[in-house]
Amino acid sequence: MNNHNMSPEQNKYLRKVYKERKVILLYQIIILAVLIITWEICSVYGIIDSFIFSSPSRIVKTFIEMLMDGSLLYHIWVTLYETIISFALGSVLGIIIAIILWWNKKISKILEPYLIVFNSLPKTALAPIFIVWLGHNKRSIIITALTVAIVVTIINVFNGFVNVDKEKVKLIYTFNGKKIDVLKKVIIPANFSNIISTMKVNIGLSFIGVIIGEFIAGRAGLGQLIVYGSQVLKMDWVMMSIIILALLATGLYELIVFAEKKVNKLNE
Repeated sequence: MNNHNMSPEQNKYLRKVYKERKVILLYQIIILAVLIITWEICSVYGIIDSFIFSSPSRIVKTFIEMLMDGSLLYHIWVTLYETIISFALGSVLGIIIAIILWWNKKISKILEPYLIVFNSLPKTALAPIFIVWLGHNKRSIIITALTVAIVVTIINVFNGFVNVDKEKVKLIYTFNGKKIDVLKKVIIPANFSNIISTMKVNIGLSFIGVIIGEFIAGRAGLGQLIVYGSQVLKMDWVMMSIIILALLATGLYELIVFAEKKVNKLNE
């Protein structure tokens, strides 16, 4: 922790921050351990019905069995594939459309009410339509997830674009810069944090969209495993799938955070 280039006060502050992080992590682990142990004890002693609520030991047993026969990895891969594709499409297309709206104010004014309506529309209502149009396949699931994430991207990124410091924009024009120069040298750099924050939200929204699609049209994937498990009362499958989804969403979120830190270091 010590750094010879830092003052004693800075080193002291860094040690304090590091210690606080360790304490917070310790408390988080303790809370999780208490919840798991309590869940298991309640299941063993019949306080809760393990057939309905499952238990950590049953979930671990189910996880190992499905991992060994390869079925779990296949379901995880299907959900991850659909999520990553919908996330990538939603982020890229959302940013491109936001740029178009910023570039042409007339288009943004024309499309604004439609974006608001589409954003407020429950996406579960659209999923059956996509299934009728595209069939019970991965395309309909990916499109469903795309509709969940893309509008949020467009609105958040566009609002960030239009709220950039006007003086910086004027400065570019003062030096005979063009609109493309404003976009590259002011708008995009000023909105880097906003774009990353939107992507952090999008990864969760993409998971939600994929699970909605798999509930309705999935032939494989964790969403389909949850639906089928609830139908045949295999709650071990349901609880295991939910836990895996939480871990996958956290992992992808942390990947975005890691990429953000790397880019920030390069820009320093």
